[in-house]
Amino acid sequence: MKEDKKIPEFSLLGGPLQRLGHKLGLVHSGTNTFWLGIALAFLAWGILMLLAIIYGNVHKMFSLVLIGAHVRLLVAIPLFFLCETLVAPRMAEFVRQIVLSGVVPETELTTLTSDIKRIGRIINSWLTEVIILLAVLIITLIGMNVETSGKTGNWSWILNQSGGKLTWISGWYFWFCLPLFRFLIYRWLLHLVLWWYFLWRVQKLKLHLIPTHPDGAAGLGYMEIVHEHFAPLAMLVSAVLSAKFAEDISSQTMQFESLYLAIPIVLILNAVLFICPLFIFAAKLWRCRLTGWIEYMAMADHYVNAFDRKWIRDEKMTGEDQLGTADMQSLADLTNSVNVVRNMRLVPVSRRLILKLAAAVILPLLPLFLLKYPLIELSEKLLRTLSGI
Repeated sequence: MKEDKKIPEFSLLGGPLQRLGHKLGLVHSGTNTFWLGIALAFLAWGILMLLAIIYGNVHKMFSLVLIGAHVRLLVAIPLFFLCETLVAPRMAEFVRQIVLSGVVPETELTTLTSDIKRIGRIINSWLTEVIILLAVLIITLIGMNVETSGKTGNWSWILNQSGGKLTWISGWYFWFCLPLFRFLIYRWLLHLVLWWYFLWRVQKLKLHLIPTHPDGAAGLGYMEIVHEHFAPLAMLVSAVLSAKFAEDISSQTMQFESLYLAIPIVLILNAVLFICPLFIFAAKLWRCRLTGWIEYMAMADHYVNAFDRKWIRDEKMTGEDQLGTADMQSLADLTNSVNVVRNMRLVPVSRRLILKLAAAVILPLLPLFLLKYPLIELSEKLLRTLSGI
């Protein structure tokens, strides 16, 4: 990056938790927090299993009605940090790219720098995570007196499974495992809100958008790459909801047929979280496309009129005169440029992004169908279909 275009590194990583991971050697290369997630997951789940072994309750821990606890600890927690590891460098690269390419002109760099520093102060403040912890504590206390959805997130259900009294197992799960999971949810929710805020601030800048940019989004196409790396978080949301559905279906508080309505809702929820924020740029891209269409069509009119006069209407021209002329290639290049403007996307979203996020959402939901269609039964039906028996 040029010296006159240096800005602070954009990052949503920081705070006491990440600093603790650095000290413990669980955060590598500045942005790889995955091993911190693995450590937290096995700390919570491992002690839970150890307590179950000590008190002879291992057989109960692997029933279907407790699937939500295992998914929260062994699947969701690592996915929180896997998403951080993947998306944080992409966000930083997006900011570097829009500065280096000139999408953010030099006159707007001061404002962009101010926004990045403001977000950095929020992320790195110990007060931010203290507030999140207090929110988790309040939610946990409220949960003791309010019926909540799901089995393994419900205080009264957990207490009932412990024989009506608080044990070491139920206490560890309710007072450490669940608060840890909720803390990470609220922490990531804050990250998402700050990212949305940053995108909103970027679109408020006087951006230099080019309608003929090869990315098809006037120079903002890399934003789609950033959102592709939210796939682990989309999978996390889907996995937690899938586990909740499995708990409810196994306890007969939810009919299997309700999944046919629930699955589209889960897809819509993830679209709202990871695709809808990109619509922030729709108005700006629409104006860029409209202006570009007017300007490039005006240029095209001038060019084709001149081309027509020189190569078509001039009776002195022979076939040999047109051979090898650069004007022909220029006409083709102009046509391609006009087509790029015509096909410019109004939102930096493509089919690739939609399919990738949809796959991440649907994959954790597929095992639910084994509750109604056992694997052996499905295999037999498939074999009969293939063999024609």
